[in-house]
Amino acid sequence: MNEDTTPRPTREELAMTLFEHIGELRKRIIYTLIVLVIGLAIGLFLANPAYDFLMSQEPVSGMKLHTFSLWDGIGMYMKFALVIALLLVIPFAFFQLWAFVKPALQEREQRAALTFVPMALLLFIGGLAFSYFVVFPMAFNFTTDVSRHLGLEETYGITQYFTFLFNILIPISLLFELPIVIMFLTQIRILTPVRLRKMRRVAYLILIILGTMITPPDFISDMLVAVPLIVLYEVSVLLSGVVYRKQQARDAAWEEEFGT
Repeated sequence: MNEDTTPRPTREELAMTLFEHIGELRKRIIYTLIVLVIGLAIGLFLANPAYDFLMSQEPVSGMKLHTFSLWDGIGMYMKFALVIALLLVIPFAFFQLWAFVKPALQEREQRAALTFVPMALLLFIGGLAFSYFVVFPMAFNFTTDVSRHLGLEETYGITQYFTFLFNILIPISLLFELPIVIMFLTQIRILTPVRLRKMRRVAYLILIILGTMITPPDFISDMLVAVPLIVLYEVSVLLSGVVYRKQQARDAAWEEEFGT
């Protein structure tokens, strides 16, 4: 029997490879943090027109908001800056993730994974629209109805109002990235549609819990958020299946041409 004479990597070479990967990951994280800081600066510049726009929309149009602290105005600016910065950071973070795993992907997989970057931005914007135009009015009306039922006088602070708003907008918008995350993990062969189907019950439970945490404590509101999240998961499973079948077809073609 012929012995395998292929040289095996030494412990020092393996350690060097590990440190190179850690260094590369550190570089990608630093780049993302730099863009986050730049996005915050841009967000501070755009916070005032964004604030004026939201204050002209229902349900806050014509409502007088109050400040109960000297820091409330600054806190409002920072919240707006964070949301605006996320519009820049999310696609850039996906691009950095793609650049990190790029050496391990085939050329076709590299091109396919790169298309996830603009899709991530579109899904985030879609999540913002859904949470602002559907979930937030529903949550606001529920809480104000409870207050009026108790005979309470409505006096809203600017911090309390926008904290309530962004606590709904940001989590739902990030959850809308689920299809992109699952497709990307399938593309780099970490997840498969079979594994996702086996995880379906656990995923449903987690999504329902998240839906109840974001929305007011009534069944209709919970379902109006949980059902779209479950639909997003099922869409993610379907998209994962598309990516997986293309991988299987390419692997089969490779084996047929070059052998196993």
